[in-house]
Amino acid sequence: MPNPKRRHSKARRNRRRAHDALTTHSLSECPNCHEMKLPHRACPQCGHYRGRETVLVESS
Repeated sequence: MPNPKRRHSKARRNRRRAHDALTTHSLSECPNCHEMKLPHRACPQCGHYRGRETVLVESS
C-alpha cells in the first residue's frame, strides 16, 4: 500500500476543508397555515400541498 512521503501542510488541509461547512435548509411559508416548511413538500402541520389537502394530519 502506498503511503504519503511528506505531511500535508495545515494550509493545504484547511483549503480542502473549506467546502465541508454545513448549509441551512431553505424554508418556505405554507400559504394555508403560514408555518415554515420545506419547499416542494406537503406541509407537516396542515397537510396541504399546492392548494389542496394531500395528507391527513391528526390534530393533537
